[in-house]
Amino acid sequence: MSFARAAFAAAALVTFASAQTFQRLGACPDLGCVFPPDQTDFLAGQLFDIRVEIHAPVNGTEANGGVPDQAFALTIAKDGGDPVNIAAYFNLAEPAIERWNFTWFEDLFAQDARRPSVVNVASKIYRRVALYEPGSYIATLTYYNGTTTVVDWLVRPLAEVKRAKNVILFIGDGMTTNMITAARLIGHKTVNGRYQSRLQIDQMPVLGHQMTHSLDSFITDSANSASALYTGHKSTVNAMGVYADSSPSPFDDPKVETIVEILHRVWGSAIGVVTTAFMADATPMALTGHTRARAQYGALIDQQLRGVTNYTWTNFTGPDVVFGGGAEQFIPGRTSYQGRDYYEEYANAGYTVSLNNTALQTVSNDTKALGIFSVSNLPVWLDRNVYTDNLRNLSNSPSGDMEDATDLPGLKEMTLKAIDILYARGGERGFFLMSEAASIDKQMHVLDYDRALGDLLELDDTVKATVHKLRELGELNNTLIIVTADHGHGFDVFGSADTQYLSQQTTDRRKRNAIGTYQNSGVSQYTESLDSNPLTPSSNNSQLIFNSGAAFPVNWDPRYTLAQGVAANPDHRENYRVHKDGPRIPSTNLTGGLSGSDFYANLEDNPDGFLVNGTLPVNADQGVHSLTDVPVFTMGPCQELFSGVYNNIDIFFSMAECLGLARSNNETGMLHPSRMA
Repeated sequence: MSFARAAFAAAALVTFASAQTFQRLGACPDLGCVFPPDQTDFLAGQLFDIRVEIHAPVNGTEANGGVPDQAFALTIAKDGGDPVNIAAYFNLAEPAIERWNFTWFEDLFAQDARRPSVVNVASKIYRRVALYEPGSYIATLTYYNGTTTVVDWLVRPLAEVKRAKNVILFIGDGMTTNMITAARLIGHKTVNGRYQSRLQIDQMPVLGHQMTHSLDSFITDSANSASALYTGHKSTVNAMGVYADSSPSPFDDPKVETIVEILHRVWGSAIGVVTTAFMADATPMALTGHTRARAQYGALIDQQLRGVTNYTWTNFTGPDVVFGGGAEQFIPGRTSYQGRDYYEEYANAGYTVSLNNTALQTVSNDTKALGIFSVSNLPVWLDRNVYTDNLRNLSNSPSGDMEDATDLPGLKEMTLKAIDILYARGGERGFFLMSEAASIDKQMHVLDYDRALGDLLELDDTVKATVHKLRELGELNNTLIIVTADHGHGFDVFGSADTQYLSQQTTDRRKRNAIGTYQNSGVSQYTESLDSNPLTPSSNNSQLIFNSGAAFPVNWDPRYTLAQGVAANPDHRENYRVHKDGPRIPSTNLTGGLSGSDFYANLEDNPDGFLVNGTLPVNADQGVHSLTDVPVFTMGPCQELFSGVYNNIDIFFSMAECLGLARSNNETGMLHPSRMA
């Protein structure tokens, strides 16, 4: 896969206003803003909205009197042709001018002084348009007596033939190559430096890497990074399915059509969403959500079921499969949308509702299915399978009865059931499934590396089971399988730690001598049983062991563990041992009149460990995402499109090419069965 753009194309256009801690509005360095912005690529026939904003700063370094020009004009020209008024080009009535204002801080000094800049805005939005002809388009906004903002759009080449019947996109949220390496080390045995078994993803024939930058920052979050994978359009942190504008409402921003909306519209394929997170979380919800505010959880659940309803948009009637956690958005009350019962709403829309794994496995494969199995995120693999006492007293039953959720499916069980349903419902139209291992990211955030790696191994086990399932169904050769991440964390392993020695030292500096580097790192003890390790004291025989073959560690609490960590972390204490009593809380706010956003190492976490000073602002109580490129493993039809190093948006365009989603007109693919390869 190659870049559609030269990386330096817009560098000269970036001004001071877009190269600092705070920005007046992302991707809008001038006082005239066009969304989609410069350097945007489109799939031919993909629906989108166009937003124009004219900014008039009242104060600050950009102040121009505070009166926005309302006589602005937007034109569009294709491949050097004559410019045409944008409304006339798309055969739209000229929309009315909207007006509002917003505030922002120009820099940290202004924030400390509580001195915001005020900006008055005049705006128009042109809704539900599409470009069908490949090529270059220049949109020019003219305002303030001849000032112009020029944006370059590219419609990529047509690809109307469907080469893959099905696509399964696995997302290991936050997963990096370094994490995969660590998971392989603890889950697969080595003899003299040679692995005796391999991860399933190691065996996928094509490996690429994607860059995860967002529209206006080089560190991304899960909302806009997932949105880039699903739409081919970069956005701003916290935004999904839209370009973030400055309007008061988080639901009127200019939208872009997602891959499942296009696939539903063009081919009528079956759609599935599986996650170990709460269902309204960013990665699952970006498949169908359109908002710049990812925390609008209840409204996003309604969008998932009914599609966009406040403006004319793609007619989307909900995925065929919805499996995950997050009962708080379904149980009627203050955390559900408008207080409504969304179990009932989904049931009324034709879904069979399951609240535990036993019920899930009995669901008919020919029905739409909603499965919500806990409040909040599903408990992680390590607690569901090894330290099962941690499932007690969580009061996380999805029914809302404050009991514990104990009959829980894992990622594998949900994914395999989803495939059965999608295969039956999709038929010859095929299906698209997104399956997310969410807590790789969530446990990395709280520096709980064992739980993160356990969920990564669960993901790999799920991929292995999926390949087997597709082979049984006769669909393996018809299915493009992608395993990737939405972003990374700055995690790595740098040696081993003698946890017994570390615990018995009396000073932090002596405790650090327990870390073995280079030749002293030794070999992994996670794949050795206790009886085979003569250096493991008998007093540790109460340690829990989980042995399911090559997929997971035999011993989660060996004496010699991985010395591991992340580059971006809060103050915390470290002893490199598994946390048997549940996910860790590395940093807390201390009492005594300190600010509620001033965090220190949690003295109850790893009390026998040593202090690690943080590398983040003091208001951070957990780790953050990193810049790193993330891997893309691929097998199946079109796998060759995913080799090399490329942008995250290119994954969307390659999936769309493989699915034959580009259109030279507004006809659906279902009208053209000859387009099936």
